[in-house]
Amino acid sequence: MKTHLNYYLGYLRQDLSAGIVVFLVALPLCLGIALASGAPLFAGIISGIVGGLIVSWMSGSQLSVSGPAAGLTVIVYTAIETLGNFNGFLLSLVIAGILQLGLGFFKAGSIAAFFPAAVIKGMLAAIGMILIIKQIPHATGYDASFVGDESYMQETAKSSFSELSQALHSISPAATLVSAVALLILIAWESRWVKRYSLLRGIPGPLLAVAWGIAYNLWTSQYAPDWSLSIKHLVSLPELGSTQNFVNQLRLPDFSYFANPKIYSIAVTLAIVASLETLLSIEAVDKLDPHKRITPTNLELKAQGMGNIISGMLGGLPITAVIVRSAANINAGGQTRLSCFFHGGLLLVSVVFFAHYLNMIPLACLAAILLQTGYKLAKPAMFIEYYRKGLNQFVPFAITVFAILFTDLLEGIAIGMACGIFFVLRADFHSAMTLTKHGSHYLLRLHKDVSFLNKALLRNHLAGVADDSELIIDGSRALFIDQDILETIAEYLIAAPDRNIEVELQGFAVDSPLHEMHPGLMASLAGAGGHV
Repeated sequence: MKTHLNYYLGYLRQDLSAGIVVFLVALPLCLGIALASGAPLFAGIISGIVGGLIVSWMSGSQLSVSGPAAGLTVIVYTAIETLGNFNGFLLSLVIAGILQLGLGFFKAGSIAAFFPAAVIKGMLAAIGMILIIKQIPHATGYDASFVGDESYMQETAKSSFSELSQALHSISPAATLVSAVALLILIAWESRWVKRYSLLRGIPGPLLAVAWGIAYNLWTSQYAPDWSLSIKHLVSLPELGSTQNFVNQLRLPDFSYFANPKIYSIAVTLAIVASLETLLSIEAVDKLDPHKRITPTNLELKAQGMGNIISGMLGGLPITAVIVRSAANINAGGQTRLSCFFHGGLLLVSVVFFAHYLNMIPLACLAAILLQTGYKLAKPAMFIEYYRKGLNQFVPFAITVFAILFTDLLEGIAIGMACGIFFVLRADFHSAMTLTKHGSHYLLRLHKDVSFLNKALLRNHLAGVADDSELIIDGSRALFIDQDILETIAEYLIAAPDRNIEVELQGFAVDSPLHEMHPGLMASLAGAGGHV
């Protein structure tokens, strides 16, 4: 893959446009996650800036966006409560980052290769559905908070449907109008008619949707106050006004907590959960990447580890690769790591100098952007595609979707993985060997790897051979045959004459382990040309 300057300059326009969209999506989420974690609001902004400006260049992924993770809010909140000090928690975060670095150097990232594609696609579809469920309240003006909008925790899942019900009973006509028009703009900007004109194609749809929301609220505030949006329906960002005020928000870890054993248990928990969420997100991003680039997972763990060390040293929250912001990045046309870098730069500049203008953005516009992203992740066509692939693919996909919706991300993925492994073993179980019959002649053929898991199937096949018949056991296609399988065959060779079954072995060497089990039998086989 090209990494020189021309490669990035070639996608500069698309990445700048996508970076603006990711920034608009990330801003309220960074603040909401900090609030849910019981941390200072700027801790979320700091971790978003670190994820954008630093992790983006250390990571091996071109499209993933790193920042504060909603899935860690419960862990962070509990840790701060347990330690009684946010600065003490920052020390845990630094240690967690060091542990992640170690995981990267010990190549723990290779575990990502064992996530089945159906499970990863199921995760994406579930996250898409969660986005839709979570954003409908904001789209209709029920802006309780943004704290759970990117979270897949069990308590969030339980509250999502009740929150959706409340939203539908407390609709704000102004917010609904803003989100509906914003959504229509986004849909129109995906149409062939707009894409035919290079001038229109160059304007980001999400940016136009946000501009519509700001213009609507400015106009209605002056000419139709009853239809204007109240402050609670707008982005709420504290205004700093200077670089010095921003620097004053930074915090150092409290190194006096080194002697507290709780610091280390929290660090281990953070490192494990953050690494798993990162690996899952990276696998999902690679599936969405239009260029189908593969992210080096061990490098990603190292990048996230360094990001968490830096975030902890500056007073930020734990960082992971986050699928919602990454999906928004891809949906907005991001092509390289520059889009994530731009979003980090925009976070930094905006919170220092332009908070007043950002606070004019309606949350309903941001909800429309995420609704479109959610639909693209959970398109009905994806469900149809996996249904047509057969039960081996559809069942793990569907179970992963529902497991995540009704539990949480990690538990849902674990359930999906268990289901996926079951179907893999089931397929392997049935394809490991085949028995064909022609009159009184039978052919038992072993395929590829035959493990002890196939012993029951082997016994069933052998029991199905009728008396007074001929059986060929062909092992020439098997790359590996387990000791238990060889022992079962050896025992059958001894018992076969009692049923007047003539057995011929093919593809088994004379020095096969069968020889060690029954040397006299194998010697007679060698002398008889492989027959019993």
